[in-house]
Amino acid sequence: MRNTLIKNARIVNEGKIFEGDILIEDDIIKEIETSISVKSADILVVDVEGNYVFPGMIDDQVHFREPGLTHKANIETESKAAIAGGITSFIEMPNTNPQTTTIEKLEEKFAIAAESSYANYSFMFGGTNDNLDEILKVDTKTVAGLKLFLGSSTGNMLVDNPEVLEKIFTSTKMLISVHCEDEDTIKANLDKYIAEYGDDIPMELHPKIRSEEACYLSSSKAIELAKKTGARLHIFHVSTGKETNLFSNKIPLKDKKITAEVCVHHLWFSDEDYARKGSHIKWNPAVKTSNDRDQLWKALLDDRIDVIATDHAPHTLEEKNNPYTSAPSGGPLVQHALVSLMEAHHQGKISVEKIVEKACHNPAILFEVEKRGFIREGYYADLVIVDPQSPWTVNKSNILYKCGWSPFEGNTFKSRITHTFVNGKLAYNNFKVLDVKAGKRLTFNR
Repeated sequence: MRNTLIKNARIVNEGKIFEGDILIEDDIIKEIETSISVKSADILVVDVEGNYVFPGMIDDQVHFREPGLTHKANIETESKAAIAGGITSFIEMPNTNPQTTTIEKLEEKFAIAAESSYANYSFMFGGTNDNLDEILKVDTKTVAGLKLFLGSSTGNMLVDNPEVLEKIFTSTKMLISVHCEDEDTIKANLDKYIAEYGDDIPMELHPKIRSEEACYLSSSKAIELAKKTGARLHIFHVSTGKETNLFSNKIPLKDKKITAEVCVHHLWFSDEDYARKGSHIKWNPAVKTSNDRDQLWKALLDDRIDVIATDHAPHTLEEKNNPYTSAPSGGPLVQHALVSLMEAHHQGKISVEKIVEKACHNPAILFEVEKRGFIREGYYADLVIVDPQSPWTVNKSNILYKCGWSPFEGNTFKSRITHTFVNGKLAYNNFKVLDVKAGKRLTFNR
């Protein structure tokens, strides 16, 4: 492997920004110094001219749709989009077809990723009402964790038996990630609006159907059960201000037993955007009010919310353009997550140091990812170069998702990602994904 020297970088790492050079040897960061000189013909020198260098983002929640749903996306196409967006590692969800609820199906997904992924990868194992025996076989050093749907979403993996749920929480040492929405509340709300509108419910009623009450009821129950059993609980895609009060910032992340994630779409959009964007911003949980969005930002910045992710979940435009009851929830986000966070930085909402903390460092700490998420000597060289002042507009010609659309279409971002290194290899360079499948299976210090 050719070695690389990154020159004149503004390195963003562990709460600081400092100018320096980074030497990569093979797949490892060999040296970080104010100035490094290497006399060798066999070295790639990348002068980043004072642009930021971030650790690669670790996205702890994506749906890449393989196997079984590959008309929407697959691991190859979406991992390409991810590295173009500065995400060098992803954790993918189990609601594929077939679902990842046996060790055999889990290893089949790892085999697909080993052949096709441009980014580093791991997978969540899916819990159901009847697969506890399989859950207990999972190797926690090589698998990210366990995913439970406590409210039904794409894939119908609802765990709705309270006895089973408590047994899972009691029996596994694995990190348990949960989708929290109360099914009975959602069903009652949906029935009410179907009676009024039929299938063509206005999209702006989505947050009334998948309501604050549905989210809070489910999240609070999950937290209560985690406290009772001592389970390690991580709540995905918090979407309401009310839920933020369930979480604490009184102890360091590494010592927390209950943690929370927010996704970029809940930080960017509000219910005011349904009139313009319609089903293209239909997610589960729903995008809610601007006040909810403000409260999510507040909790993120004061460390009650620990990580930022995408919940990247592509569907085709044909599927999304259906009436409310048949338009699936979810949208593609990995290519535009980091630039949208940088836009929030330009708006004065968040520092670049905090972006790196929440999107790079904290996922590594929370999941105990081995040698990733930081710019440190001896760590894997997953690095992203960000030009903070190079505007570009999202349009069909530069979207890399297989589904071919983005909720950010037409948006101009001030920042652009110029280079992405995965395990020391230059994998993305100025709007071009290189033919370099450098991704590796994530391992965990557990």
